[in-house]
Amino acid sequence: MPKNLVAPNVLLVFPRFNPNSFWSLAPVCEMWGARCPAPPLGLITLAALLPSGWNVRLINRNSEELTPDELGWADLVMTGGMLPQQDDTLALIELAHTHAKPVVVGGPDATSSPEAYRSADFLVLGEAEAVIQDFVKAWSGGADRGVFEAPKFTVDVTTTPIPRFDLLKFDHYLYVGIQFSRGCPFNCEFCDIIELYGRVPRAKSNAQMLAELDALHAAGYRGHVDFVDDNLIGNKKALKRFLPELAAWQKAHRYPFEFTTEASMNLADDRELLMMLREANFIGIFVGIESPDPETLIATQKKQNTRRSLADSVHRIYAAGLYVIAGFIVGFDTEQSAVADAMIDCIEATGIPVAMVGLLTALPNTQLTRRLTREGRLLPFKAVAGGGDQCTSGLNFVTLRPRRDVLIDFRAILASVYEPTAYFARVRRLGRALDRPRHASAIDWKIVGKELRALARILWTMNVKRPDLRSHFWATIMDCLRHQPRNFEAVLTMSVMYLHLGAFAKVLIASLDQQIAELDAAPAPELPLLPAA
Repeated sequence: MPKNLVAPNVLLVFPRFNPNSFWSLAPVCEMWGARCPAPPLGLITLAALLPSGWNVRLINRNSEELTPDELGWADLVMTGGMLPQQDDTLALIELAHTHAKPVVVGGPDATSSPEAYRSADFLVLGEAEAVIQDFVKAWSGGADRGVFEAPKFTVDVTTTPIPRFDLLKFDHYLYVGIQFSRGCPFNCEFCDIIELYGRVPRAKSNAQMLAELDALHAAGYRGHVDFVDDNLIGNKKALKRFLPELAAWQKAHRYPFEFTTEASMNLADDRELLMMLREANFIGIFVGIESPDPETLIATQKKQNTRRSLADSVHRIYAAGLYVIAGFIVGFDTEQSAVADAMIDCIEATGIPVAMVGLLTALPNTQLTRRLTREGRLLPFKAVAGGGDQCTSGLNFVTLRPRRDVLIDFRAILASVYEPTAYFARVRRLGRALDRPRHASAIDWKIVGKELRALARILWTMNVKRPDLRSHFWATIMDCLRHQPRNFEAVLTMSVMYLHLGAFAKVLIASLDQQIAELDAAPAPELPLLPAA
């Protein structure tokens, strides 16, 4: 019987991430009174794509419980996420089915590995804008199963609606995400972004982005906003048209938002663009450095990081007032035995406090995975413990260097860069190098109260709960106040990040010690190879 006579109740559910991951940030969330880092931008955008008459609720399993009452209300459960959420997504499908609720799964992991989600009733694969109406038509017509796949890279993102910010409980989150563009012009072998969104970045219009910011502002949100683009500067022309309007919007609204994003290292070559980001109140950026070894960068098709001093590039970004968080990867085929020392030296020379160091992972449907499959070196992904998080898993292939040596190098890097003396020394160098601008922001007493409560929790934790960090913390704070007091917020944030990163590094090191001991006890290959293509 057709269902279009009744508007369905749609329960959007965001699956849990592994709580023990680089990005879980539980102690940081605790300091700022949040429950998890960020809301699900994909699901609130999906909500805006659904028919306006449909009744929609959102549950984020990282910040709240999914109750039997919520499931009882729903006619349809819609979910999906990234690879580190796969286990909880599958558990959610099973839970919904026990309540006789049909489940729709979409998102990047389902698009990359649809076979993993065979238990779902419906699959919506690819970019939702291009295919969601096909699903809506089928559901309304009475379909109870189906696979709907969008053609690749065809979505005109200028037609993407404003996300349903009204569905969010802002006090649950450290920050909120928005998106300007999709895709990246580079061709890194290990990256799945170009497989999901293409190499021709598609950007939203200026008016569209300002309308999103107006909506977020009208919803009452103030504070940290992350541009979730995988490379914000992938389409420089579009970005340079947008940033002056963004800066003017910020000034007119007295800078209610401070922005972060992700971009490629060649940002450091464009002073004009750096100054535009500065004027719009961008405060930080994530860059993928991956490796300090030029041979490795060339082999993995990350040539944009070669022919440059990484330290000089990072310090040019600091001089524009943006801190840098960077990603590093251990386990490339071209690595030499000195990789640990070279990576530690790079992290110290750049003065980057937060270095996301992980093991190389062959993600589904990447050039790397296809090559390793041809070479007969790929291992079953789920056989690697903690599958989905490159810090806690990775190396899902037969390495050219002895696996034990790779793990020992990874351990050495973690032990060095997350030793508290070394970490806080980098925070102090960052605090001196940053040149934050003075923007005349409005005083929001609600935000002031929240920040004062956070400061009280931080001082209590750093002095009473973590006396081992007391001297490092105060040396860093006083150094900042003496030399660059404008950088206090950034220095305080980086200091608090150690509460998570230091503990996380210890967990990783203990796991690595166990893996190394197991290799020493049984040096034969411990996992079966997948057949070569």
